[in-house]
Amino acid sequence: MNSINIIIIGGGAAGFFAAINSAQLNKNCSVTLLEKSSKVLSKVRISGGGRCNVTHACFENSLLIKNYPRGEKELQNAFSRFSVMDTIHWFKQRNIELKTEKDGRMFPLSDKSETIINCLQQEADKAGVKILMNVEITEVQKHSNQTFTLFAKGGGEFKCDKLIIATGGNPKDEAYAWLKKIGHTIIKPVPSLFTFNIPNDPITQLMGVAVPSVQIRIGATNLETKGPLLITHWGMSGPGILKTSAYGARILNDLNYNFTAIINWLPKYNEEKLRIEFANQRAENSAKLICSSTAFELPKRLWEFFIAKAGIAENLRWADLPKKNANILISILNKDQYKVLGKTTFKEEFVTCGGVSLKEIDLSTMQSKLIPNLFFAGEILDVDGITGGFNFQNAWSTGWIAAQNVMLKAL
Repeated sequence: MNSINIIIIGGGAAGFFAAINSAQLNKNCSVTLLEKSSKVLSKVRISGGGRCNVTHACFENSLLIKNYPRGEKELQNAFSRFSVMDTIHWFKQRNIELKTEKDGRMFPLSDKSETIINCLQQEADKAGVKILMNVEITEVQKHSNQTFTLFAKGGGEFKCDKLIIATGGNPKDEAYAWLKKIGHTIIKPVPSLFTFNIPNDPITQLMGVAVPSVQIRIGATNLETKGPLLITHWGMSGPGILKTSAYGARILNDLNYNFTAIINWLPKYNEEKLRIEFANQRAENSAKLICSSTAFELPKRLWEFFIAKAGIAENLRWADLPKKNANILISILNKDQYKVLGKTTFKEEFVTCGGVSLKEIDLSTMQSKLIPNLFFAGEILDVDGITGGFNFQNAWSTGWIAAQNVMLKAL
């Protein structure tokens, strides 16, 4: 059997996983990974605050796919081939144990992303993967014999029999021009997983305050989510906000990131239940100061902020709470409104809604339906998950599937 030359474009999680598994599966092939920058595995390094959120402890694929605003239906197939348990087992075979935190996120026991990076780099080295840095591919030429020639920025050519593209997402349309040129449809890229900027709002003075669960609605839309919220010096962040930004990626882009966020700080209460609870507080804690009596499961600083926002004096008792101020406070707790003017994304952790159309990919093999011997993996596809390890699981699964099928006879 003649040696097969495989090239993977992209040195992120999906690219590395595809390269490693391709090389390990068939010793009679040459595997080269091309990375356009001077460093690999950048997102792995910074994920989870430098701990690397490897995956999520969601073991039922029917539930797992619910965490992908784009790709939910299609990923059912991919996850049936390489699941969360397969990810855990793959790393365990390489002496890396993962731990599960209360929210389901999974990290290496070391709490260091270097553990995952070292593992992937060592496995690539052992498998004989050749890694070339500072090589940016700007054009792919397909030949009648179903092979490829790749052209790099500044000169340089690479030839291969099989090609896996795992370059990740990109917010700029022009970054996909070379893929459009070979015939693939690109779904317009827009940002996903971003935080909300709320300039000049007094709530930003509470930066660092976190609330375990809130309900988030976007005014004038049907967009509504729940999750933890973190107040920052620029506005709002946390898993709940990031989830909203993921599911509303296109909606919020169309609004030019200028909208009203409506927060229910106590999602287990509707307005009627909240009024009943206020009556209970008035009866049970009549002599207590409203300000010093944290009546609900809210951080003390946030409760005090709401009291002041409702115009309630610090020395006012529950028994003396005027109906007008009570109504204002109930409204704040139940439907607090904040004007969002812009977003903040973390450059290296950027996640994109959009990419190569899934209609043109066979998700059971990750091979292009248009071009034989061309495969895709990771976020280059029109797939993105919410925060919590889901985007990495997509990378591991699609990278593994591409590697399994890259040696198949061309269609």
